[in-house]
Amino acid sequence: MLTRKQLKLLDFIKTRMDVDGVPPSFDEMKDALDLRSKSGIHRLITALEERGFIRRLAHRARALEIIKLPDAMDKPGFTPRVIEGDKPAAPQPRAALAVETVHALELPVMGRIAAGVPIEAISEVSHHVAVPGSMLAGRGNHYALEVKGDSMIEAGINDGDIVVIREQNTAENGDIVVALVDDAEATLKRFRRRGNMIALEAANPAYETRVLPDHQVKVQGRLVGLIRSY
Repeated sequence: MLTRKQLKLLDFIKTRMDVDGVPPSFDEMKDALDLRSKSGIHRLITALEERGFIRRLAHRARALEIIKLPDAMDKPGFTPRVIEGDKPAAPQPRAALAVETVHALELPVMGRIAAGVPIEAISEVSHHVAVPGSMLAGRGNHYALEVKGDSMIEAGINDGDIVVIREQNTAENGDIVVALVDDAEATLKRFRRRGNMIALEAANPAYETRVLPDHQVKVQGRLVGLIRSY
């Protein structure tokens, strides 16, 4: 799940590497995204690295390597869904709307999930929500949760948003997951494994990272999409 600027930067890096064989400089990235300073590029690069799309290589000039690309850059006709930031681009005229772009599935909304202090575990369906089929990540069961709190706000997840979760019990470092703590509290946080400890990181400096023994944390699912109401 990428913001519009993150996706634009990744596409620019890929295009330049395809043409020149090396990544663009930070100045070139800044100009391509029309940013005033390179600090914004540093933040975007860090976000792409945390999400596993690129890797910075030590002791090399322009040391960036693309590890993977989002489906949006591999599948013609697919329009990526962004989570926050820029205004949506004006739609381009089309002769006809493809059927697959309007396909939607009904997912159960399993109550509220805390993006802040953990709340009681969620187990009951409160209602259903229509979700674009393109938002669902491959096979497996999916469900939705309403976000309560602001601890993930710098990841583009706001209080009141609906997050789409793929059910799974494993996670990679950097994934945003639904974590069950002590079989009693559910929370939405970024997952990091440190030996036999699990760090549940907020995306808001007002909240501290919780570090817990791995037996106290169970991954219930991974974030694959977000729906926002304005």
